[in-house]
Amino acid sequence: MVTNSAGSAPSADSNQSSRPEGAFVLLLLQSIFWMVAGLSALPFGLAGELHMAALGLVTLLFALFTCLVGIGVLWRRRWARRVALTLEVVCIVGSALQLLLPIGANRGPVALLVQVALPVALVWLLWGKKTRSAFS
Repeated sequence: MVTNSAGSAPSADSNQSSRPEGAFVLLLLQSIFWMVAGLSALPFGLAGELHMAALGLVTLLFALFTCLVGIGVLWRRRWARRVALTLEVVCIVGSALQLLLPIGANRGPVALLVQVALPVALVWLLWGKKTRSAFS
């Protein structure tokens, strides 16, 4: 461990934010949730419901896309921040519609955490001038 002349560890630069790393972890979690959803839809495709196989594959592609966007956010790429913010706003709008419309959607605590709290936390982490300045 590197120490300064006073014998303590040097402090991190005050302009450096760890928000992109936190957003990467949340995007990776979201990607894993979508991957599990896509994998759980594939057995229905084997049973003859081809539309479920297609939905499972599309969901797996969303999971891959989200993981790649998370890597871009970790590398502090400007395009990744824009794509992640757009993706999360679309997720929030879709979740709000799903929760408000009487279509029989799951309204339990896990659904609220994954579909509402996770995207809201990501928008909060990636929004603002200080976070915008961290991206090249």
